[in-house]
Amino acid sequence: MSRHTRILFSLAAALLIAGCKSKPSNPPDSAPTAAVQPAAQPAQPSSTPTTSAPAPAAAAADPSAATVEENKKLSAIDWALKQDEIKHDPNGQWATEVSASSTYNDATGDAAWSATQVTGPPNVEHYGDDGKAWAPKTPDGGIEWLDLKYAKPVNATEVRIRESCGSGAVIQVELFDEQGNPHKVWRGTDPTQELNYFVLKVPPTSYKTNRVKITLATNAVPGWNEIDAIQLVGK
Repeated sequence: MSRHTRILFSLAAALLIAGCKSKPSNPPDSAPTAAVQPAAQPAQPSSTPTTSAPAPAAAAADPSAATVEENKKLSAIDWALKQDEIKHDPNGQWATEVSASSTYNDATGDAAWSATQVTGPPNVEHYGDDGKAWAPKTPDGGIEWLDLKYAKPVNATEVRIRESCGSGAVIQVELFDEQGNPHKVWRGTDPTQELNYFVLKVPPTSYKTNRVKITLATNAVPGWNEIDAIQLVGK
């Protein structure tokens, strides 16, 4: 084998080894960053003009594509209006106190992912891992819960749970009367997807309540399951 051939062989082997490196994994408390795509480069003009057949007329815009885009916009508008309506519902109130079965990194107080993050109105803007929401100590651990208290006892008609990551893991909702007795108002499969509310409507309760407990099965939806805020509705 010539010296020139050996050099080329060594370079090729080095490139193959470099291409096999594993991608670094993201930590559980950080979201992946989208890669920035390079801008397309304009085509360079030919140094010598050439004669070519005239370009065909541009095809008419695809009406089905325009319809899909319009429907996406309308859906986004409807979503934003509904979020705003819930946030400012005069019959709704946001939790003032919260305790949890566990918290990520054993967070307490106002720390990221603590139970306190569920108090007050929603403040998570995008679906995904966010320290402004509550998260349990571990993902996929099984049963976890949040126990919430509100300023004013009401005859409840709705509970609205804003899920912000790993949506769909809620399995049970309980209300507590003023004597502290629990009333299971729902148990089942949570249909929530993406950043949205799980809205549970119930007949007006015969008792006053200012305490809500939700239970999650975090193993039912793989990954981190996070709750942004929970609203109690009633008069």
